[in-house]
Formats: sequence, C-alpha cells, structure tokens
Amino acid sequence: MRTILVINPKGGCGKTTISTNLASYYAVWDVKTALADYDTQRSSLDWLDQRPDTVNPIQGIAGRGSQIKTEPGTQRLIIDAPARTEIKHLQLLAELSQVILIPVLPSPIDIRAASVFIAELLMHPKIVRSHQIAVLANRVREYTLIYQNLEKFLSQQLKIPFITHLRDSQNYIRAAAGGIGIFEMAPYQVAADIEQWRPLINWIEKKK
Repeated sequence: MRTILVINPKGGCGKTTISTNLASYYAVWDVKTALADYDTQRSSLDWLDQRPDTVNPIQGIAGRGSQIKTEPGTQRLIIDAPARTEIKHLQLLAELSQVILIPVLPSPIDIRAASVFIAELLMHPKIVRSHQIAVLANRVREYTLIYQNLEKFLSQQLKIPFITHLRDSQNYIRAAAGGIGIFEMAPYQVAADIEQWRPLINWIEKKK
C-alpha cells in the first residue's frame, strides 16, 4: 500500500482539497483507496459523507494515533493532516507514509510559515532519506506578482522539489459540494485543472 501524507501546519492552505481530489483520482481508476482525516474539523470525512453512490467508493477513516486500519486490498492511503502539526506529530504521521506533499498558498504569511516548517522538516534526515517530499503551489493566479514571488521561493530557495501549481478554480468548490473530485467531473469542464495535476501524479507514482 502506498501512503501519501498531505501536510502543512498553516491552516487554510488547501490540504483537504488536495487530499480529496487525490483520493478521487485513484478511485476513478478503480484503485482501492482510503482517506484518513486527522483534522478535528473532519472536512475530508464530511466530503465523503456527501459522496454519491454513482461514483467509486473511498474508505473514510477518522485518524487517531499511529494506527490506521484500512480495508483488505487497499492500494492507496491518503492522509489529510491537521493544522498546527507539531514536529512530534509529523514524525508519527511520517512513519505511516512514503510520500509527503506540502501545499503552499501565494501569500507572504504562507510563504514564511512554509519556510519555517520545511526547515524543521529538513532537520530530520531519517524522514528526508526515506520519503519522497515535495511542495506544490495551491490556489494560484498565475500572472500576479505574489505568485511570481512564491514560484521563485519554491523553485530556488528550497532543497526539495517544486512539482506543480494548481490554479484558483471554481471547479474545486463545485466538486467539493457534491462529494466528488475534479477527475469525476465532465472532462471539458476541468481539462485545464487536470493538466496541472499530471506532474504531481507522475511524481507520486515514481518510487523513490
């Protein structure tokens, strides 16, 4: 089972959006998938509660501690980490995963918070050696100065890969309202969004 941890201590950076859409991607391709929600707000589990019977199921798990019980045959597990994650909690969640994704928003506050978190993460060589770790820019408006600053920070100042950016799209809001991901929407509606996900999916599936 391949496990992907979506984490950033800064709240509101889109961890749940990344987690739910990633889970839906695997579900579309008939990959047996589980989604563990460690956030007390239960946003990922609330999304699963809205999920219609017409799409492939995803197992929902209320994350607690270091044990996650998935159904037999589960191939992908997505972990939606809570905000304000302390480094000890990060180590616990990292032990459950092979891939770590860090979404970052294009704002000065988020850039500074991400810089501090990533610096702390890189101080743990065991995690760095044993995991695929990458950042992605989320809710991006490409031609703004703040995004250009974020892209420069992610691509030039970090020691981990910057994989892709996801645009600020209403499609994510529409999908979330219906308990689905953009991969389960009409292709003509989401073609531009899906294209931005391809580098991320390819990177995740590339074993370290």
